[in-house]
Amino acid sequence: MEFSSLGLDPVLERAVAESGYTTMTPIQAKAIPIVLAGRDVMGAAQTGTGKTAAFSLPLLHKMMKHENSSASPARHPVRALVLAPTRELADQVAKNIQTYSKHTKLRAMVVFGGIDMKPQTLELKKGVEVLIATPGRLLDHIEAKNCVLNQVEYVVLDEADRMLDIGFLPDLQRILSYLPKQRQTLLFSATFSPEIKRLAESYLQDPILVEVARPNATASTVEQRFFSVATDDKRAAVRKLLKDREITQAIVFVNSKLGCARLARSLERDGLRTNALHGDKSQDERLKALDAFKRGEVDVLVCTDVAARGLDIADLPAVFNFDVPFNAEDYVHRIGRTGRAGASGLAMTLVTREDTRLVADIEKLIKKKIDLEPLELDEGRPPREREREDRRRSRDDDAAPRPARSSYSAPRPAPRDPFFDKPYEASPASDEAPAWESSKSAQVSAARGLSPNIKPKKKVAALFGAKPPAPSGN
Repeated sequence: MEFSSLGLDPVLERAVAESGYTTMTPIQAKAIPIVLAGRDVMGAAQTGTGKTAAFSLPLLHKMMKHENSSASPARHPVRALVLAPTRELADQVAKNIQTYSKHTKLRAMVVFGGIDMKPQTLELKKGVEVLIATPGRLLDHIEAKNCVLNQVEYVVLDEADRMLDIGFLPDLQRILSYLPKQRQTLLFSATFSPEIKRLAESYLQDPILVEVARPNATASTVEQRFFSVATDDKRAAVRKLLKDREITQAIVFVNSKLGCARLARSLERDGLRTNALHGDKSQDERLKALDAFKRGEVDVLVCTDVAARGLDIADLPAVFNFDVPFNAEDYVHRIGRTGRAGASGLAMTLVTREDTRLVADIEKLIKKKIDLEPLELDEGRPPREREREDRRRSRDDDAAPRPARSSYSAPRPAPRDPFFDKPYEASPASDEAPAWESSKSAQVSAARGLSPNIKPKKKVAALFGAKPPAPSGN
């Protein structure tokens, strides 16, 4: 079906045509008529199939009746609210909506954290019909009374499973409490678990489930390859695959922010133009990294799952899973960054022995048998890695048990002094008195008939300097 068959407002059709779109994707063909009819929708489709246009075009068409050129903020209340889980996704959705509404007088803007609130506050005070936001920053503006949501007619939860799954549920409930009870609610995502479906239905009124593909299916345009490698060989594997397949640009996904920064520095030292994108970077740094990658100034963008959703990069040839994702559903979103809008793409995952359970989870989710392929790296490994391998082998050799000696030699005896081996000999007799018997006290004791070793007893008075009594004349 073509967009012209929907009966959209001419200015919207003009903007869509200028964007190069003529034929609708399956999710757009099924969801747009239902949204135009005013029904609540739960839309599940593969990533990169145009879900943003599926909900934004019909909502813009329905809001054209409120279009006006008045400068008064009161004439431009928030009528459509789009909530997204990440800053990158919110920014991407805002750009698409601004593109579709560029020929209208409807105002659209985005608010997210990581940047100063003052410019956002000034824009909100001027009035805006379509507000795209992340939950945390939107609550900040609500508490600061920078925006009022009592006239919202349409609510969209983009990547709804992520919104309800990563801790946004309390914030989401607070935001929905500020909205009118009568509204049209749309949920769109690439994946829907049964638990998320039950939870999402509590926010919708008699929703219609729109699925254009098997749930949690990966795009058929993406070639998926799984390579069995050792942990220390992953970086060499990325370089080899980039070189052998002549890949000019790629996104490399890792599981941790620290691993993301380290891998980016390592690939930079290997001569690749590399940048990192993770949650510890400021919003300005993240936007600059994305812009540089889109302009072709960066060859490899190393990312955490903060970039697994919402990034729309035209003609991205390949995606690497340097680390197998802990959540199998994140695998679907990661590889969805390539093979978008019908283009072909390549997704390569590096698997170690420790990743067996995670690969089994992915296999169960996508309902497809995964075959691990060996990857030979020995010939193309750089000297640094060969040296590391040699050191590891030498450590293994040192730890190996050594063979027993063929002959045993007794230890040498310690040297001995022959004097201690002689028998006891008595000293020769001597007429001289011992030294201790030559003293005067010894002589006095001998005269009294006492042992020469016993000293004579002194009287107490002598101790205090008293003169001894004179001998009697008797």
